[in-house]
Amino acid sequence: MKIAVVDAQGAGLGQTIIKKIRKEINQDIYIIALGTNTFATSNMVKSGANVGISGEIAICDFCKKNKIDSIIGPIGIICNGGINGEITSMISTSIFSMDCTKYILPLQKHGIYIPGTRNLQIKDIIEEIVLNIKNNIERALM
Repeated sequence: MKIAVVDAQGAGLGQTIIKKIRKEINQDIYIIALGTNTFATSNMVKSGANVGISGEIAICDFCKKNKIDSIIGPIGIICNGGINGEITSMISTSIFSMDCTKYILPLQKHGIYIPGTRNLQIKDIIEEIVLNIKNNIERALM
């Protein structure tokens, strides 16, 4: 299974997601860190990603040329100008156009409020994503 994790800035959320996947899922999962900058990418690779890809052009090329099972990131990854402007329109369009499951963490940023998410904790959302990935692996093995 191939999973891409997208983050920007220092990739704190991306690191948390990658560490949780590595801890909770025993099967071989290939994790691709897609960082808008080299610092974010480096931090995600240090957290357990198999490979890191940095920058707008490299992320967009990856999204166009590769088949993955899922992509994970904060809501800003599908918003032009998301994550303090680090997500360009090319990146958000490339991510949105991928034919895979997109796990979007509903952080209350960018003036976007998703009803029903006010009391959700990030750790609980990440746990739900990891559980869903585990279930998908089990179904694929049957």
